[in-house]
Amino acid sequence: MSANPIERLDMPAEQVAAEAVLLNALAATHSPSDALAYRIDLWLVTHPDAPVSTDADYPNWTPGGTR
Repeated sequence: MSANPIERLDMPAEQVAAEAVLLNALAATHSPSDALAYRIDLWLVTHPDAPVSTDADYPNWTPGGTR
């Protein structure tokens, strides 16, 4: 059995705090839609390099539909 070095297991305190908040919210909710949102948020927190959309992906879109 080989042990992982602590550098591979260690993570920033901010990430630990964000995960703790989301895990507590997930455990406390009774709403399926809230649970789904917390799970998605948790995935994004644990995958900081995940591809997300940018303004360049939607060049002509304006929030609220006004210009």
